[in-house]
Amino acid sequence: MAISLEWYRVFYQIARQGSVSRAAQALYITQSAVSQCLRLLEQELGVILFVRTPRGMRLTPEGEELYRFVARGVESIAQGEKYLRQVRGLESGSIRIGASDMTLEFFLLEHLEAFHNRYPGVHISVTNVSTPETLRLLHDGAIDFGAVSSPVNGQAGLVVRPVSEIQDVFVAGSRFDDLRGRVLSPPQLAGLPIVCLEQNTSTRRYIDAFLSEHGVHLQPAFELATSPLIAQFAARGMGVGSLVRNFALPLLRDGRLFELALSPSPPPRNICLVYDGRLPLSTAASRLLEQMV
Repeated sequence: MAISLEWYRVFYQIARQGSVSRAAQALYITQSAVSQCLRLLEQELGVILFVRTPRGMRLTPEGEELYRFVARGVESIAQGEKYLRQVRGLESGSIRIGASDMTLEFFLLEHLEAFHNRYPGVHISVTNVSTPETLRLLHDGAIDFGAVSSPVNGQAGLVVRPVSEIQDVFVAGSRFDDLRGRVLSPPQLAGLPIVCLEQNTSTRRYIDAFLSEHGVHLQPAFELATSPLIAQFAARGMGVGSLVRNFALPLLRDGRLFELALSPSPPPRNICLVYDGRLPLSTAASRLLEQMV
């Protein structure tokens, strides 16, 4: 006969409570059920685990040795069950997210703030990397989901959920005032000193693809790591900046930058949430996704 884990639970409670009746109360079962489990366990192990005394049940030497092992196991299981109850109730748990500067600043941040205020016990880890690197982390199982910018190269099982629209623009400072109000074609744009992101970003790849459709191969004057730097370079007259409009808004509003009119202009695209639809998400990750879509 295989030994049931329930028998060990009964053994543990008898040892802790010191009596069959109190063990039965702790386990919400009858005294006869407790006695039967103990009898079966002793039969299967071939040893006597308790002796009855006027003060209750006392462990035998063999029972004391067994209790040292069983107590660790039962208490570990109880801790695990407690943790899962906390996870289900979002009292604890963890979420791993991958996000670019843009998706973090202009979409994810406000949702993380609201989620953390509501569920402060959930630990959130955000890996701040480019969209291509976020997709690689997702593929490797290093994150639960990512916040990326489209277009997103599909992979098996990938779920892509657009959540916010973004627009790529070209901006310039006062040095290029002669372009203000003019409508430029992509070939005319290519003749200007362009400040843009490095090639390992989805934004740069998108702009390169857009210009390529119009026969333009971009040869930028400056390639930078972040979009806020592009806005600063453009405001200082060091070139025409290529970036998502959100990053330029403060300088557009105070007049240090203006937006170039381009025809045709890059089509709008989206910030998207991506995750592997073949894998189950944690309770916390699922709840955060529900909040954001």
